[in-house]
Order: sequence, then structure tokens, then C-alpha cells
Amino acid sequence: MENDSLYPKPTREIVEKRAALAPKTFEAWQNFSDTVFEEGKLPEKTKQLIAVAVAHVTQCPYCIKSHTKMAMRKGASEEEIMEAIWVAAEMRAGGAMAHSALAIDEMKKIKPKK
Repeated sequence: MENDSLYPKPTREIVEKRAALAPKTFEAWQNFSDTVFEEGKLPEKTKQLIAVAVAHVTQCPYCIKSHTKMAMRKGASEEEIMEAIWVAAEMRAGGAMAHSALAIDEMKKIKPKK
């Protein structure tokens, strides 16, 4: 059966293949990821809410799904998750607005044709 989705469903087989193709790097990545999401100065719930927001900015569907689940498992409410997503949306839109300064700066350098 052909996969109808642009993104393949994450499976144990894919994880094992990824690990087999570069075991040392995969292990380092897994250790890094585990360390990043450990309880620290920021609680795990906060880290997962940050991850949900970043996942929306990077537009990674796998990350959106996994970090939304993890945020809820760490005690985040649906409202907190949605608020984090709105922060992400503002930051992404804000980047376009802020970078308009580049276009405005270039416009000043070019004399309009009459």
C-alpha cells in the first residue's frame, strides 16, 4: 500500500534504521536530547511548552505532535499549549515585520524613477 501522507508515520523500524546508519551520532543526539529536556532551572513542563512553540516556528509536524503530547504529560493544559503556539505565531510574524527594516533601508538607497 502506498503512503498517502507527505510524512511517513514514525515507526520503530525508522528509529532503528537511523540508529544503525550512524550509531555513535544517534547515541550522542539521544543523550543531548535527554539532557536538554531534563528538569533544571526550567521545569520540564516549561521546556516542553517552549518546544511546542519552536516546533510551530520550524514547522516540524513530528515535533509538534511529540512535544504537544509531552507537554500534556508534564502537566500543561490545552490553554497553555495554545498560548505557546500564539507566542510562536507572533514571533514568526514579528520576524517578517522586523526585517522590513532591510527593505526600507534598500529603498532609501534607490532613487525612484520618474
